[in-house]
Order: sequence, then C-alpha cells, then structure tokens
Amino acid sequence: MIDIIKQIQASNPGLGTTIIVLRADSRALADPATLTPEAKAWIDAKAPEARLSQETVLLAPYPGGMPTERTVTVLAFSDARHLAAFATAWTGDPTLDDDVDAA
Repeated sequence: MIDIIKQIQASNPGLGTTIIVLRADSRALADPATLTPEAKAWIDAKAPEARLSQETVLLAPYPGGMPTERTVTVLAFSDARHLAAFATAWTGDPTLDDDVDAA
C-alpha cells in the first residue's frame, strides 16, 4: 500500500500527503467515482475540504509479477485527523452495534 501512496503522491502532488486509497468494495463508495450518500454526508459534515479522485498506478498482481496500470479511488484530506476519523468510521467492517443503531 505504501508503494501505491508514493506513486499517487508523485503523479498528483496536488492531492497532498494525507490520502487514503479506497478499496473497490469499500462501503463508502457507491461506485469507483462516487461516495455513497451516507459517506458524502459524513464528509460534508466532518471534513468538507476532502476531495475524491481517481488515479492511475502500476500494480503487480502478485509479488514479482509484471505491473499493470490500474485505476484506484483516492480520498485526499487536508488534515490527518480527518483522515483518521474517516478511516475509523468507514473502512472497517460495520459492527453489530452499528446494525442495531441503524434499526
């Protein structure tokens, strides 16, 4: 993952240094270029300066494999605390308590 972050920072320095690469199956994503309405509302309320971006990186399918271009979804923050709060809220699996609160 660190190699991916370094590639993104080198190819698009405007994103800054406080970025997270979202997995394609992230529950924060409606599709690769769009946050879910819930994640968008969270960003608007808690980190309105955050920017969603799609970036191209070279990734090997396995160690020692031939790297190929792949597009990844990146969320850039201006403050590391906002990234940490987002990661805590949106990148882990929902807990049973989250399901009870939603009901």
